[in-house]
Amino acid sequence: MATGNNRPTSPHLQIYRLPLTGIISITHRMTGVFLSGGLVLFVGMVAAIAAGSDIYDRLQAILQWWPVLVVYWGFVYALFFHLCHGIRHLFWDAGYGFDQDRMNRYALIELAASLALTLITLIFV
Repeated sequence: MATGNNRPTSPHLQIYRLPLTGIISITHRMTGVFLSGGLVLFVGMVAAIAAGSDIYDRLQAILQWWPVLVVYWGFVYALFFHLCHGIRHLFWDAGYGFDQDRMNRYALIELAASLALTLITLIFV
């Protein structure tokens, strides 16, 4: 693709569509950052629990608020997604699954498994 001055332009998101494996890879990195932030919140929750029963009761009230529950379940999904993608990387480290069809199939399995694990956790917790 060239412009009026005959200089080539780089493909942008309106022209270039990321493959599923690229989207999964970016999402894996984003969930890693989300999990790191969640770990900081978890340490804060443990510190609040250690601070005494009054603060623990306030923490329980906050944890029942629906926006906090949405963040909590997002954290659980991020944990399972990150786990499933890590298992996929173990297959890659062993030299399996590099052809395009298998990569896309594994990406879909990874998404389905992380969603199923999250739903199972939601049902049984």
